[in-house]
Amino acid sequence: MQDYIRQRVLDISNYIIQSNSTVRQTAAVFGVSKSTVHKDVTERLPQINEGLANQVRIVLEQNKAERHLRGGEATRKKYKENEVS
Repeated sequence: MQDYIRQRVLDISNYIIQSNSTVRQTAAVFGVSKSTVHKDVTERLPQINEGLANQVRIVLEQNKAERHLRGGEATRKKYKENEVS
């Protein structure tokens, strides 16, 4: 694995843990695709640092469990804004 990829994997992982970010939010911050973020944290990170991979996995599982709530909130907000306008 090339050094810049290894560094990106570690940077992305630390960002996810510190900010509780979703894959989509993390991809936007780092300017990469969601697929790249997902591959970095599920395939590459366990080869680099298993403990860090477990921490990231916990955050991503929590985000996945809560995503239906975030989607519902976004929809509610969208229609509430259209109602006021």
